[in-house]
Amino acid sequence: MNPCQHYIMVHVTGEELAMRAALDLARTGRGAVEPNPMVGAVLLREGQVVAGGFHQRFGGPHAEIEALADAERQGIDPAGLVMAVTLEPCRHHGKTPPCTDALIAAKLSRVLVAMLDPDPRMAGQGVAQLSQAGIPVDVGICEAEARELNSPYLKRTTTGLPWVIVKWAQTLDGRIATHSGDSKWISNDQSRKRVHEVRARVDAIMIGVNTAIRDDPALTARDVEVKRRALRVVIDPNGRMSENARMRHDRGPRVITAGRSGDVPFSAPIGGGDLRPVLHYLVEHYHATNVLVEGGATLIGSLFVHGHVDQVLAFIAPKLLGDERAIAAAHGLRIERIAEAHPLQLRTVERFGDDVLLDYRVAGR
Repeated sequence: MNPCQHYIMVHVTGEELAMRAALDLARTGRGAVEPNPMVGAVLLREGQVVAGGFHQRFGGPHAEIEALADAERQGIDPAGLVMAVTLEPCRHHGKTPPCTDALIAAKLSRVLVAMLDPDPRMAGQGVAQLSQAGIPVDVGICEAEARELNSPYLKRTTTGLPWVIVKWAQTLDGRIATHSGDSKWISNDQSRKRVHEVRARVDAIMIGVNTAIRDDPALTARDVEVKRRALRVVIDPNGRMSENARMRHDRGPRVITAGRSGDVPFSAPIGGGDLRPVLHYLVEHYHATNVLVEGGATLIGSLFVHGHVDQVLAFIAPKLLGDERAIAAAHGLRIERIAEAHPLQLRTVERFGDDVLLDYRVAGR
């Protein structure tokens, strides 16, 4: 069976429902297609989805080609059919030929596009080529959902910066460690497994040197399906990380240090410098789309201060410290009034045993 078939066996009708089916297909590529966007496509005959596909891996066929291949496997002639695709079809040669050429050759009657691709090689040119070939194109169906799906790709493409996810586990009263720095374990096994799942789909995992020294973490994804081997990034302005640190000798993914003598020049104190050069470096040298920041509080606070945080994953455990000396999730923001607090928008809530995961976006991201 076609790997996407289980998503499209339910008969759906209508253009919006068809695009939502394509979006569901697109999500299947998360963690495997980056730095490309997640894209799904379905073919409609008389308003009903009859075939579909998604971009399955970086360097592999795009969603439109997979959908046409699915139709061919079923003996369906695409001529005269309508395609719904979650992102503007490409018209340039990259690792694969232009999708627009294939759609024109397939003699589709119409193409529905959720959103234009901001890549300078595209930016409406794919839609223009289809229109010039006599294929009507409608843009904007489920555009908000398509933008949400590919927010990391859109940020990297338009700003040159990666999507920054900060993660922490906290007690009910908002503390990530005791005053002595002990944090093992605030969250439960199920929550920690979810963290490993996130690690397994991002391009880089970042921590501050104090976290590296205190916890000596491996920062690897374990006991889950690994879709990406994330770089391990330590912000270490003064070269304090030990040469005997576990991650320097465990044969895991590459370790990058940011500091005076590190891989990336960075000399400001973690809480007093803008990490933009480090984030740019990860994009320019490693095409990083998603960066997961796991602490500590000073690093997270600095990223908030300079406007780099896009998403927050906060695991809330049923524990209470009640100690004003205990460590909060973020330091250094210096906010005097509640009205000045960073606004977050709650997207999803998940339960892991007695733990709760709150998934937020920073307002405006």
